[in-house]
Amino acid sequence: MKKRIFMYLFVFAVLLIIFQYVNAKHIFEDLNKQNQGFRAQVEKYKDSVVGLHHKLQDYSGFSLEQNEDAITYFESDGFEVVELMPYIKDKLYETNNVKGEHPIVPYTSSAGRQMRINNVKFLNHKWLIANFSDGEFWGEVLVKYFVNTDKSVDFELSEAFLYPVN
Repeated sequence: MKKRIFMYLFVFAVLLIIFQYVNAKHIFEDLNKQNQGFRAQVEKYKDSVVGLHHKLQDYSGFSLEQNEDAITYFESDGFEVVELMPYIKDKLYETNNVKGEHPIVPYTSSAGRQMRINNVKFLNHKWLIANFSDGEFWGEVLVKYFVNTDKSVDFELSEAFLYPVN
């Protein structure tokens, strides 16, 4: 009787071990399938990141931050570019506060509104591009800017256009 109990316990233990082995094997295979799916997604996202990085490099071709010659131009005059760019933007945005017609935007606004410069992008050490709007009409301007030795900034309109209203 004692031998049979040990034999039943042994068979039960073997069956339990086999059950756990098969169950663990199924779980392991499912996790491997999920892992392979995640690896495929990671590869896809890596490719997307690389593509976006190349696009970013293409778009930043005309950018003061990427133009070593333009940075050297300002540094030779004793200016720090990372401090100068926000300063020039602030000076340009200050032109929005001028009463009457905007000093840079050559178009008049409608219905008592005022044209305002919204966004600015520095192309190099002499030019910037900005968009403007009065809430109904909008367009873009290409502006020459000059930083004087006393750190004053002069703006000169080069080109401007107004998008047609639909």
